[in-house]
Amino acid sequence: MEDTTHTYDFKRVLVWELPVRICHWITVLSVIILAITGFIIADPPAIMSNAEASDLYWFGTVRMIHFITAYIFLINTIVRIYWAFKGNYYANWRAFIPNSKRAWENIKHVLKVDILLRNEEKEVLKNISIGHNYVASLSYLGLFLLILIQIFTGFGLYAATSGWWLPKLFAWVPDLLGGDAPTRVIHHTVTWLFIIFTLIHVYLVFYHDWLEGRGETSAMISGYKFVRKERFESDEKI
Repeated sequence: MEDTTHTYDFKRVLVWELPVRICHWITVLSVIILAITGFIIADPPAIMSNAEASDLYWFGTVRMIHFITAYIFLINTIVRIYWAFKGNYYANWRAFIPNSKRAWENIKHVLKVDILLRNEEKEVLKNISIGHNYVASLSYLGLFLLILIQIFTGFGLYAATSGWWLPKLFAWVPDLLGGDAPTRVIHHTVTWLFIIFTLIHVYLVFYHDWLEGRGETSAMISGYKFVRKERFESDEKI
């Protein structure tokens, strides 16, 4: 019987630099905190108590946490945009735009494997992505758009009650969108899109880690992936 097993040499490659990993986890924590506090602000629970009202300023605390986290989220986004120009190839903005035939071939491959759950008849070395595959890259561009929408609508809603100049830079947003009510609807809807994206993202990370065993999950902690030596030494970086 023919032996069909293969042994490959893997190289430990630094893919996600420290600033990328820090921005990633700040984004994760910020989205969780903003979603929880945002849902409370949108529909505050009725809490009955006979204690002095001045000692129960919980809703103000929730709003404070929401707004402080929003500032952290904004600064974190600016840092990540900066690193899209200063970081390595895998963090660079060019790696997120499918502007070549090779990129669209990669998209076709990923859709076939991830969506249709079909195996390739013959392994193609260049289909092994070192950083993000191009379907993931497009999804992150979509996520970036959602982040901008949340920042603009969130600070737009906050501008009317804030005494600081920064939120007031966004005061024009509710007027553009037709008032506070439609702005809140957009802000709330995008929050749910964040939640859906997160669920799909977590599933696919674990799925690819199980399928490929290249450190997909641990890479966002250590920064390193395990890449087949011949793939890393090819002229294709992505």
